[in-house]
Amino acid sequence: MRPDILFPLFFPVTMLPGIGPRIAKQIAKAAGGQVVDLCWHLPSSLIDRRLAPKIAEAPDGAVATITLTVDAHSPPHNRRLPYRVRCSDETGSLDLVFFHARPDYLKRALPKGETRVVSGRVEYFRGQPQRLQMPHPDHIVPLEERDSLRTVEALYPLCGGLTQKTIGKAIKAALETIPALPEWIEPAFLRQQKWLSWRDSLLALHAPQSEADLDTRALPRLRLAYDEMLASQLTLALTRARYRRLSGRAITGDGQLRHAALAALPFCLTKSQKQALSEITEDMKSTGRMLRLLQGDVGSGKTVIAFLSMLTAAEAGTQAVLMAPTEILARQHMATIVPLAKAAGVDAILLTGREKGKNRRNVLEGLATGETTLAVGTHALFQEDVVFADLSLAVIDEQHRFGVHQRMLLAEKGKGTDVLVMTATPIPRTLTQAAFGDMDVSRLTEKPPGRRPVDTKVLPISRVNEVVSAISRRCAKGERIYWVCPLIDESEDLDLAAASDRYDALCYILGERVGLVHGAMKGKEKDAVLARFVSGEITVLVATTVIEVGIDVPEATMMVVEHAERFGLAQLHQLRGRIGRGQRESLCLLLYAPPLGDVARSRLEILRASDDGFYIAEEDLRLRGAGEVLGTRQSGLPEFHFADLAEHSDLLGVARDDARLILECDPGLGSPRGEALRVLLYLFERDSVVKYARSG
Repeated sequence: MRPDILFPLFFPVTMLPGIGPRIAKQIAKAAGGQVVDLCWHLPSSLIDRRLAPKIAEAPDGAVATITLTVDAHSPPHNRRLPYRVRCSDETGSLDLVFFHARPDYLKRALPKGETRVVSGRVEYFRGQPQRLQMPHPDHIVPLEERDSLRTVEALYPLCGGLTQKTIGKAIKAALETIPALPEWIEPAFLRQQKWLSWRDSLLALHAPQSEADLDTRALPRLRLAYDEMLASQLTLALTRARYRRLSGRAITGDGQLRHAALAALPFCLTKSQKQALSEITEDMKSTGRMLRLLQGDVGSGKTVIAFLSMLTAAEAGTQAVLMAPTEILARQHMATIVPLAKAAGVDAILLTGREKGKNRRNVLEGLATGETTLAVGTHALFQEDVVFADLSLAVIDEQHRFGVHQRMLLAEKGKGTDVLVMTATPIPRTLTQAAFGDMDVSRLTEKPPGRRPVDTKVLPISRVNEVVSAISRRCAKGERIYWVCPLIDESEDLDLAAASDRYDALCYILGERVGLVHGAMKGKEKDAVLARFVSGEITVLVATTVIEVGIDVPEATMMVVEHAERFGLAQLHQLRGRIGRGQRESLCLLLYAPPLGDVARSRLEILRASDDGFYIAEEDLRLRGAGEVLGTRQSGLPEFHFADLAEHSDLLGVARDDARLILECDPGLGSPRGEALRVLLYLFERDSVVKYARSG
């Protein structure tokens, strides 16, 4: 259970003074529905109200806090004109200007003849220094409250009709509830870093005194980023320790099936493929459970390594399964596996949501009886009626498209099941630690021999007619071309509109040789178009990013990416990986709409100059940040409030080592520091793993 000391932080925001259901709904959109969410909602900028000049000394465009006397009210004769309140001090006069004013309110707030302190942005009316005005002052207070204004005011991100005044008041009330928590950071490290306590650091973050205090390297931000990373790494370490404690079993093959499959390969394994296969084989031999991540660049041969590992399970008389996030990718894996399985004398079946009736019953029966040794499929493999006779290895492709729970669900269909996770997107090392820190990692850093480099060019979209002419020439030679249309505002309808427009334009020029595939199509329709593209009946395939992974057409020699500036670096690299798979020279054209921003220009230049997926992934992280690289909604990456993996990567390694050391010395978190760390886990809502520590 959550410790009592944290209860006030997890109350709904309606428990704070002045926040009713309507405002709570607005706050929930901007920050979240609990008090702690307001504490995590950080200032994005600030206003310095410490400048307090006389009227004659107030600079044009500056935010100033001015003490003045109210001289006269001048209501407008026309409602479209502003309401003016003439004010003065001993050095000059200034007009307070209000549009759509409420006269009764203004007369109460600014009584004639009284002294008031106002704060807002000063400007010269029509550029005339002698006509000073302050449109819509941010604050109007009596003289005795002057000191409350002459401060630095934090500004927060807003949405849904929320105002700075409302969110500021709510956050102030939330911060008054935060308790002093026991210290979970090792004392010597805390002193070395010169960090304040958790509570003082949080309060300091919400009270910036300068732009430097908003920086990601400000000491309070570093402290809280470390806390968050420590909670995340401790969660992964506890999960990993629990998984290691679960009983596994040794899976050892005699190598016969693997040797037969290797003999059927048209190439030899690369050095990194051999290394990865050796690491996986050793994991399977051990009595502990394997949990390994296999990372590989585009075309590095992950599927072959996965299949050879599955053959080890088959040699041991057990079953193995490979699960992919989409039907297209599952069928592509199947196309790679079938000839190798045939060479090894093993049957492999495909199970997707499309299998129905008698065909599905036959597939399920084969898995349940053990007659079927190897299976490839999609989410359909999770379903309750899918039963395995003896599942010993589960391979999961594109892990970040599945939740951890789905991974566990599949593993639980066997006894002591080993899990191998694959990703075709090279992930920066910091993200690997943050998202997959509970796994061992193997990397495929080489491409199999025979993969030709792809010539990459960056062109303005105004040259689209030249591109179409080049396509026409390549089609005449029997080559295939991909034309990818952009993601616009994450809307399937908009994606479809962009792709449909380009499809219509290319059909008008090239005729029936053009096909269209997009995510809104049904599986059978999509597969039918892809089959026509593979056969050569269609030579130009217009698509959304549905073709990013899982399509292997050696005749495809040209990739056109329209509005490439809208794509991430890693995604562009994935798309480019669809070509260069045959013997002909391949060309990737990145079309952009000028003017290009600095980040977009850097992104396209990096892609033009390099085909190293791991280097590209690191640069993508540097340019776009962690949330954009893996996707903020992708389940593989924890959602951080304070930590920025691109900015705080140095802290991540320390947090990882600290978490490992903590569990070596105190696996049950029973020491005083261990008890404090339990509070940390609950604070960052890692409740589910605390029970793993209790089990020792």
